[in-house]
Amino acid sequence: MPEVSFGNLLGVATVAFLAPLLLGFVPRLRVPSPVLEILAGVLLGPSVLGWVRADLPVQILAVVGLAFLLFLAGLEIDLGALRGPPLTRSVLGYAITLAVGAAIGFGLSGAGWVRGPWLLAITLSATSLGLIVPVLKDAGSAHGTVGQLVIAAASVADFAAILLLSLFFSASSRSTGGRVALLVVFAVMIVVFTLAISRAGRSIRLGDVLQRLQDTTAQIRVRATVLLLLALVALASRFGLEEILGAFVAGAVVGLLDRDSASHPHLRTKLEAIGFGFLVPVFFVTSGVRLDLGGLLASPTALARVPVLLLALLLVRGLAALAFRGVLTSREIAAAGLLQATSLPLIVTATQIGVATGRMTSVTAAGLVCAGLLSVMIFPVGALSLLRGGAHPRRDAAATTGETLAPSP
Repeated sequence: MPEVSFGNLLGVATVAFLAPLLLGFVPRLRVPSPVLEILAGVLLGPSVLGWVRADLPVQILAVVGLAFLLFLAGLEIDLGALRGPPLTRSVLGYAITLAVGAAIGFGLSGAGWVRGPWLLAITLSATSLGLIVPVLKDAGSAHGTVGQLVIAAASVADFAAILLLSLFFSASSRSTGGRVALLVVFAVMIVVFTLAISRAGRSIRLGDVLQRLQDTTAQIRVRATVLLLLALVALASRFGLEEILGAFVAGAVVGLLDRDSASHPHLRTKLEAIGFGFLVPVFFVTSGVRLDLGGLLASPTALARVPVLLLALLLVRGLAALAFRGVLTSREIAAAGLLQATSLPLIVTATQIGVATGRMTSVTAAGLVCAGLLSVMIFPVGALSLLRGGAHPRRDAAATTGETLAPSP
């Protein structure tokens, strides 16, 4: 058995423990834990101190952490809410996003920043669903009109961005047409798979066994969920698609099948404990360790990419909130735009794909990740201030009763 050192993993785990603990001591510092985790990874990594490196154990857990992060994001999707006007406005908003993103992508491609303008457009097009939901809950708007529209828009944006990355920018050698055909087969298999699981779940005998084992050391529902996640990730990889698509779809499938969780109310808590308690922080810290900060700081022109890319992110996703005109007030539209422009996990993933396929330089990738970090630090705070300053109790009450209100002046 080859000798394996856990020293680097110990450093990563230490950062994962200390980052949220520090935020717990400073509750007024409204910065999501992944920001501190990435910054600590940069500080401890080769770019600065050189104390931690992404060796084999760290790399493996980081890959699994990314899969779990996308799985948990897919788990947040409420397929029942993605219908009717919210879906229509979300799709319209994403069309605006792609149009603005393409214009910016081709402009920056002409400047020599990227070799794939559409890759940049798609990278800028996602919203971090897992990061904005806590902000909406903190503002008391998660179940109101603003929250439901933003969550629907983020769900559409995340799924579309992951799908487009898998189709057009996968590291697979297959042609785009071949990947489209495989994607159709993959989708059919997912539908059949979901129906088979749903049908099996109606078995009284199987249900009794699952309920008896779910809270024992067997943790059978957790094991089944992890099996489903790994199966769909492996299947997506086998079909030449990006693994992140399989992970995201696995989360959506579990969310669909888990609508009636009365018999197993703690399943999601257990899954979040595995993900956010262990695997996901490893991915974020490792992303910081791998960040090419030296190349970004090598020249003023390289460093200047960060504010430009941050502005691009705000325009690409922020302008999509205009699709909510006629439903939200101006203040709420501005808050929705800031929330939709909050993105980090998919940026980290897409930049890694871009560097691996040669469509993006490591300097531009580092600039994009830094812009994503700033978006997470700045945009949710601004959105929270707007939502608190323009609280509309009657509108939130109307959202839960189905009443239709005209926007406030």
